[in-house]
Amino acid sequence: MEKLRRVLSGQDDEEQGLTTQVLDASSLSFNTRLKWFAICFVCGIFFSILGTGLLWLPGGIKLFAVFYTLGNLAALASTCFLMGPVKQLKKMFETTRLLATIIMLLCFVFTLCAALWWHKKGLAVLFCILQFLSMTWYSLSYIPYARDAVIKCCSSLLS
Repeated sequence: MEKLRRVLSGQDDEEQGLTTQVLDASSLSFNTRLKWFAICFVCGIFFSILGTGLLWLPGGIKLFAVFYTLGNLAALASTCFLMGPVKQLKKMFETTRLLATIIMLLCFVFTLCAALWWHKKGLAVLFCILQFLSMTWYSLSYIPYARDAVIKCCSSLLS
């Protein structure tokens, strides 16, 4: 009813605050979504740190690959609570993020394949490094001009 009232009174979505727009897009309350985002994100960080700690155990490369990938997936999924899963998927596959998203998802799969089925420790570690780099590049796509700044910084260091 409130949305109908805003439309009829001439207020459009651009005049609404961010909180109002987010609340209209989901049936969960803002506090609930914020809590689940924090829980999921902290679990992702915990799993990644746990996986890194398990790397140093004998035969821990499998546990490292599983927990590190699970941690990254949980951290990535945590943003679904903020913007909703459909909007998250749409944003992930926009043209500016498409390549980073595909590489990131492939690194998730290849990390698990290298550790669990191919039994190649070095390859699993390489894919974890690529996973980290692709997640970083993907995350930078949400910050205006961050990718350009990183490219300029790296090119100035190399020249």
